[in-house]
Amino acid sequence: MLIAFSVAPSGGSSDSVGDAVAEAVRVVRQSGLPNETTSMFTTIEAADWDEGMAVVKRAVEAVQARAPRVSLVLKADIRPGHVDQLHAKVDRVNRQLSDG
Repeated sequence: MLIAFSVAPSGGSSDSVGDAVAEAVRVVRQSGLPNETTSMFTTIEAADWDEGMAVVKRAVEAVQARAPRVSLVLKADIRPGHVDQLHAKVDRVNRQLSDG
């Protein structure tokens, strides 16, 4: 399953969220799960719901340690039996673009 999520602090004394977001991304990268971070979301690929949500929870907790309030946006693609969809989905689109 793929889980794309964005976690950010709010209610702190600064408008800058970079330090707290970096801690969340650190949690993701240390998880060992395949992942990709873009300007808006971090996407992880997990074997199942429990594995993926455990990483999301730890990422939220890392941000929560730095802010009195946390915002979480999450989208999941739950497709049992499919692996490496983090790359395969993009590869399929790129093939379509190169065929056109």
